[in-house]
Amino acid sequence: MFNKNEIEQQVAEFLLQIKAIKLQPDNPFTWASGWKSPIYCDNRVTLSHPTIRTYIRQKLSLIIQEEFGAVGCIAGVATAGIPQGALVAQELGLPFIYVRSKPKDHGTGSMIEGELTPGQRVVVIEDLISTGKSSLQAVDALRNAGYQVAGLAAIFSYGFDVATENFKQAGCKFFTLSNYNALLKYAEQHQYISSEHVDVLKKWRVSPETWGQ
Repeated sequence: MFNKNEIEQQVAEFLLQIKAIKLQPDNPFTWASGWKSPIYCDNRVTLSHPTIRTYIRQKLSLIIQEEFGAVGCIAGVATAGIPQGALVAQELGLPFIYVRSKPKDHGTGSMIEGELTPGQRVVVIEDLISTGKSSLQAVDALRNAGYQVAGLAAIFSYGFDVATENFKQAGCKFFTLSNYNALLKYAEQHQYISSEHVDVLKKWRVSPETWGQ
């Protein structure tokens, strides 16, 4: 059995340590959606750090074994979920496929790359969950192709209520190695941010679409 709190804090430490997560309450980022945000997360940075990459691979694999039982395949979500998913598939000795964000505009026009017998139980791997829409688009593509989606596992989640609701509506279980609350706890305890900034970051999470306007 894995220690959930221990993993959450360790992953938060790693992501802050290598600046995969940056916290800038006084100098916010602008997301592709146009939202202003005091946090930016790029978990692809973990791939450049073998020790951290190994930890993430092992813990995602452990969650899959503990929470989903026997599965036949791992599916990565393009693009950032592809390398993480391939690493997990290797760890578990399972086939790997990946799901494009949209059908390719040449050849077979497929969204799913790789070979697997329809009906197999699949776990989807994602690097980051914000609203969950892109992740669930991949889940829908797999279901429409005849696969059984056991659920999804990711490295980090912002913990938005809309994401929880979207996964609930889709009937898809999901688990993450760490999350926004665990990150703030670690960041404050280890002086990455002040208690004043913690309040700012908490307010952003409540209403990210209007924060900073």
